[in-house]
Amino acid sequence: MNDSKSVPDRVADHLRRIPRSGIRDFFELVSQRSDIISLSIGEPDFVTPWTVREAAIFALDRGATSYTPNMGLLKLRRAIGGYVDRSFGLRYDPETEILITVGVSEALDLAIRAVVNPGDEVLYHEPCYVSYRPLIAMAHGVPVTVATSRENGFRLTREMLEAQTTSRTRVLLLNFPTNPTGAAMTPTEVAEIGAFARDHDLLVISDEIYSELTYDGERGSIAACPGLRERTIFLHGFSKAWAMTGFRVGYAAAPPELTEAMMKIHQYTMLCAPRLSQEAAIEALQSDRDTGIMRDEYRRRRNYIVSALNDIGLACHQPSGAFYVFPCIENTGLSSQEFAMRLLEEEDVACVPGNAFGASGEGFLRCSYATDFDQIKIAMDRMRNFVVRLLA
Repeated sequence: MNDSKSVPDRVADHLRRIPRSGIRDFFELVSQRSDIISLSIGEPDFVTPWTVREAAIFALDRGATSYTPNMGLLKLRRAIGGYVDRSFGLRYDPETEILITVGVSEALDLAIRAVVNPGDEVLYHEPCYVSYRPLIAMAHGVPVTVATSRENGFRLTREMLEAQTTSRTRVLLLNFPTNPTGAAMTPTEVAEIGAFARDHDLLVISDEIYSELTYDGERGSIAACPGLRERTIFLHGFSKAWAMTGFRVGYAAAPPELTEAMMKIHQYTMLCAPRLSQEAAIEALQSDRDTGIMRDEYRRRRNYIVSALNDIGLACHQPSGAFYVFPCIENTGLSSQEFAMRLLEEEDVACVPGNAFGASGEGFLRCSYATDFDQIKIAMDRMRNFVVRLLA
C-alpha cells in the first residue's frame, strides 16, 4: 500500500494558506492582450535616464560583471548615505548601516525576517501593497490589520493603532505615500505615530519608495523623529522616482545590529544585488537628476483623473503622493473584481480590483496614472460609458 504524500501535500502548510498576488494575476490577464489601455501596473512610463542606462552599458563594456560585497558596492552605499542625509536629514554609516538589496521588495522581506519571531504581532495599515501580509505570515509572524477609510483620506492615526495593539505587538510597518491609495501623513501625524512607537517600544519598518512623489507638503521620514532612528529600518530604492524598475536595486538603512541581521539572510539567499544595476544606481545619484519634472507631470495627471472620476460619479479622494487613485465603486452594485473584469471585457481598460490590497480595499478600484496623459483621457471616456450603462 502506497500512502506517500501527493505533490500538493508536500508544499509547506503556511504557504498553502497564502494566495497569489492579486496584482500579478490581473497583470497576466492584461499581458495576453495588446488592445487595451492599462492603468493597472505601478510602473513609471518614463524611460530610465540615458546617463543611467549608459552607466550600465559602460560597466558591461569594461567587464564589471563580477559579484560585489554582500553589502553592495561601497561607492553606491556612500552615494546613498549622502542622498538620504540631504533629502531626509538622516545619517547612516555606509560601512555598517546601509545594505544594497534586489529592489525594495527584497529589503522588505529581509527587514521582516530579521526582526520577527514566531507569534510576534506586526501592525500594518490597509489597503496596502500586496506583499505585506504574506511576508509577515511567511516569517511566522501574526499580521494585524489597521483598516483605513476614504472618509479621512486613508490616513493613519495613533488612535487607530492603539485599538489594535496588544502585549504581543512588536513591529509597526508603514508605507507613506501609500500604494494603492496615495495617502500621505502630515508632520503632526508622523510625530504622533513616532511617539506611539516609542511609547510601546516598537520597531518600525518604513517603506518609503514613493517618498519623492509627494505632491502636497514636504516629505519626511518617521526615522527623523526624536528617538526613532535607532528603532527604524528605512527602506528605499530606485524603481519609482528614477524609473528603474527593471534594474531591481533598493536598499535598507538601519542601526548596525539590524543591518547585520538583514545581511545574514541576504548573503545566504541573494548574495548581492546585480553589479550592473548598482553601477547604474551610482550614476542615478551622482547625476543629481531633478525628479521634480516627473513629479510635476504626475501631479497634472492626478488632478485630471481625480476630477474625471468624480464627474463620472465614482467618489475619489485626491491622493497626496505616489501615482495611484483609489475611487469608490460601491454605488455601481458590483464587487471590485466584477467591476474590474467587466471594465476590461467591455471597454478594454485595465485597473486593479481594490480587494487585491486587502479586505478593506473591497468596493474600490486602483487606477495608476503612470501612463500617457492622452491614454488616461481615453480610459476615462471609456469608464464613463461603462458606468453610465451600469447606472442606467
